Amino acid sequence: MEKRFVPVMITPFNLKAKIDFDMVERLIDFYLAAGVRGFFANCLSSEMYSISEDERLELTAHIVRYVNGRVPVVATGSFGLTIEDKAEFSKKIYDTGIDAVVLITGHFANVDDGDDVLLKRFDKMFSLTPNIPMGTYECPAPYKRILSADVFKTLLSTGRLKYHKDTSIEPDKVKEKLQIANVPGFDFFDAHTPNAMYSLQMGARGMSSISGNFYPEALVWMCNNANDPGKQEDVKWLQSELTRVDPLIHQAYPMSAKYFLQLRGLPVRTISRAYVQELTPAQKDVLKGIYDSFTQWCSRLNITPVDTRAIMEPKILPDPAI
Repeated sequence: MEKRFVPVMITPFNLKAKIDFDMVERLIDFYLAAGVRGFFANCLSSEMYSISEDERLELTAHIVRYVNGRVPVVATGSFGLTIEDKAEFSKKIYDTGIDAVVLITGHFANVDDGDDVLLKRFDKMFSLTPNIPMGTYECPAPYKRILSADVFKTLLSTGRLKYHKDTSIEPDKVKEKLQIANVPGFDFFDAHTPNAMYSLQMGARGMSSISGNFYPEALVWMCNNANDPGKQEDVKWLQSELTRVDPLIHQAYPMSAKYFLQLRGLPVRTISRAYVQELTPAQKDVLKGIYDSFTQWCSRLNITPVDTRAIMEPKILPDPAI
């Protein structure tokens, strides 16, 4: 089974802190040139809690139009105070043309609510959104609600889920869920980069982590080679490198990703609605060091980094007179 890397898309902003849709397109070009096999739009990395409902819909619709069916696109839909509100917004965002609506597990129960409450609300959500493919995501915000294996199995048994983004972190818990997730048409993605090699070898469909906003080529390489018996030495080496730098790229995220993309030649402004402080000189130096490491990974593994100069070349539009 083909393994897929699916980035959690960042949102570029212009100098007025409005969505920069031209740069959104350049980022999509960059991701696709790196070999990604899908997109998670309107997610935490997209600063979904810092943009309006209209912006969530406009951004997702723009991404769907530009991707134009080349790879699947999923997006978060569980916004609103009530289950009815969440269902209504899910219908709106599904109408943008995405392949599945992602539901944040922490949106369906308070931190002190039992699993019975969560399951009851998911059941109501499913009943209000018939025929819409759904996914789940154990998003860190508003709080991380990890699905137990039993709850995960119950939700899968409804037949409504097509997608799951897991943040269990502990390999044993990921393995337990993967044993349940062996269902035709269901995609299980691990969000934790330090798990990449292990999850892919245990049967995960792919990875969907923030590291794809820094060096997607490396994650694509891992997805393509984690199960290759002849490349296990390199697989283990790359995994150790990804694990080493992972805590560092989380600092000041998503600003860290936007600055890193600048180092790679993409003029993504370091403007964020979710992280309002400027990066410190020390933080920039750390990211420059990780960029140097990335170039070393590419050299050892024969990875060709995306040519961002080509990505930024002006588009040649067809002559309407022809």
